[in-house]
Amino acid sequence: MDSRVRRLDGALLLALVAFALLPWYGLEGGIWNGGWVASWPLAPEAAPALVQIGVRSALWLVPLALAIAAALALRFTPPGERRGRWLAAVGGIGLACLVAEGLAIGYGGWNWSGWESLFGPLEDGQPPFGLGAFALALAFLLFLSFGLAERGRLRGDAFVLSAIALVVALVTAFVLYPLASLFAGAFQALDGSFDATSFLTNIQDPSIWSLACLTGSGNCGLSWRTVTLAICTGLGTTILGLAFALVATRTGFPFKRLLRLLTILPIITPPFVIGLVLILLFGRSGVVTQTILTLTGLDGGRWLYGLPGIWIAQMLSFTPIAFMVLIGVMEGISPAMEEAAQTMRANRWRTFWTVTFPLMRPGLANAFLVGFIESMADFGNPLVLGGSHGVLSTEIFFAVVGAQNDPARAAVLALVLLAFTLSAFFLQRLWLRGRSYTTVTGKGDSGRHVPLDPKLRAIVVSAVSIWVVFTLTVYAMIVFGSFVRTLGLDNTLTLDHYAKAFSVSPGESGLRWTGVAWNSFWTTMEIALIAAPLTALVGLLSAYLLVRQRFAGREMLEFVLMLSFAIPGTVIGVSYVLAFNLPPIEMTGTAMILVVCFVFRNMPVGVRGGIAAMSQLDRSLDEASLTLGANSFTTLRRVVLPLLKPAIVAALVYSFVRSITSISAVIFLVSAQYNMATSYIVGLTENGEYGVAIAYSTMLIAVMVVVIGLFQLLVGKRTLRRETRNTAPAAAAPTTVATLSQEKVA
Repeated sequence: MDSRVRRLDGALLLALVAFALLPWYGLEGGIWNGGWVASWPLAPEAAPALVQIGVRSALWLVPLALAIAAALALRFTPPGERRGRWLAAVGGIGLACLVAEGLAIGYGGWNWSGWESLFGPLEDGQPPFGLGAFALALAFLLFLSFGLAERGRLRGDAFVLSAIALVVALVTAFVLYPLASLFAGAFQALDGSFDATSFLTNIQDPSIWSLACLTGSGNCGLSWRTVTLAICTGLGTTILGLAFALVATRTGFPFKRLLRLLTILPIITPPFVIGLVLILLFGRSGVVTQTILTLTGLDGGRWLYGLPGIWIAQMLSFTPIAFMVLIGVMEGISPAMEEAAQTMRANRWRTFWTVTFPLMRPGLANAFLVGFIESMADFGNPLVLGGSHGVLSTEIFFAVVGAQNDPARAAVLALVLLAFTLSAFFLQRLWLRGRSYTTVTGKGDSGRHVPLDPKLRAIVVSAVSIWVVFTLTVYAMIVFGSFVRTLGLDNTLTLDHYAKAFSVSPGESGLRWTGVAWNSFWTTMEIALIAAPLTALVGLLSAYLLVRQRFAGREMLEFVLMLSFAIPGTVIGVSYVLAFNLPPIEMTGTAMILVVCFVFRNMPVGVRGGIAAMSQLDRSLDEASLTLGANSFTTLRRVVLPLLKPAIVAALVYSFVRSITSISAVIFLVSAQYNMATSYIVGLTENGEYGVAIAYSTMLIAVMVVVIGLFQLLVGKRTLRRETRNTAPAAAAPTTVATLSQEKVA
């Protein structure tokens, strides 16, 4: 049987099962609960779409049935370009009808008053989509892809076309649709109806745009406070990250391994823990404050609570990320460029500022952008240290869950925050456009980097040394604070905090997890372990399509895939609440919304890592596999993926760590049943249980280190080596064969 017929049969079977057998709408308790089986297939809550047409008078499902019937009729048409044209049309129209009816009809009937005026009122509405609807959407995507393949698009490669369609559909549903919902939410009244004045009232709020601080008559507005803090953090982390990179690559600093270690710690530290430790050190009752008061009688006041304290916490949190960006740039600068400058009698100072520094422009721009966006999106540190000086991220949170409960205001504030971050993103791309920074070519390129000028070396080493001492003090306080009763007040050693959080006691049926932190801990681990491989899968598949395939709209797809990087977590959290709180997709309060949020929030790292790694693999490897008869899927699975183990490990580790330490998006999406560790620690902090919060954070750091090691052990590493094999008698010359060795990390 022709492969085109077999794959269409599979898609038709999926469509028929989705429409005639699977529950069409979402089930209370989920599909795996099993309670719906007793009432299937006639009960409205569990009936498939075919039955829903009768029991619910869901005539809006009839066009979907007609689309399936049309695809079934095409099954008996000879494969070819003509059938492909009709099959693609059926898939596209069926998918459009499914999306349109899902958006148009909600619980109470029509969502848009215009539809009611055209078609009349509905007797009944519809709940959110369930397994049947999503399965049918996938079937329509396959019809569309298989039709394009039969028409000869992308050399008739059905796998590549299906993968492109799937990635585009996922990005549209979970990146673009939430952003559109955020924009629509800004024009809604409290009852959900359209109200343009709501947007105008909120966007003109003086508390957002006030410049009273310039005249000394009051505080600046939220937006200017947030942008000022972000610019200071971006500049500060970039300068300090540059100092780190210079010390690591251009000096004989004796503790370079310690610098590398310190780049990992802030990444695996819950984002508000540093702010909490700063309070225990420099707050009104902090260790340093009380020591100064005892020795000098000077009261430290409340200087920490506000923008200065937030800035210090963000500098500690985000400088290592800037260092990771810049050290790769420093190591990639060709020594020949610096040697040429010295040959022309430029001294070390002039060489650095006229040759080395200009070549670092892409790294400096990226480091500043990362620091700027991370500061704009930071929620934990402003929540802990902000006091009365709120920023956009915290005000968005209070607009959603606070006493005012104003989703429209939250949406407007989120749009303002998104506008600032996207502006920085576009300005960075504009600044670097049209410039070349290539220094490494295929020509011979030996030599050593020029050491730093003594004065510059003294400055950067001093700055880095102070930062290292301060950072080590902060992390020592984190560990020490978890083992004392009350840091600074009662330093008696105790294990009470760990016992309260993670106690275990024997019971009749085995061990009982009696600690208060166990529920959120297991939920966090489960969701992170589910999200990590999905993030790596979607990210690397997207990278494969962008690097190895050429298709219309590829640049636009790459931009949309990277858009999640420029969207602050607070904006993502609010947009997900607005998008997935009602039909057609309702996930609020479930574990699924957390998994989806983490996958598409962390996906850009997998995409960029996959693009970087795949760009190093010659296309001749793919071509050889295809020439030997393998299809694209087999080539991807057996040739490309084994060579991408470093990128796989990076995507797994990053997505797992970020899933555990994320707070800005999670704080809007958690529920009583699915509470994440970071959200639970915020609650402990608000209740003044600092010791338990620090103990929980210390445990999370230890667990993340262990799991990162396990990821590396399970995935292994890629090793390319050459083996010499004797393919002829002893007198003949041996033949050297390049082989791929997949070894496990010990």
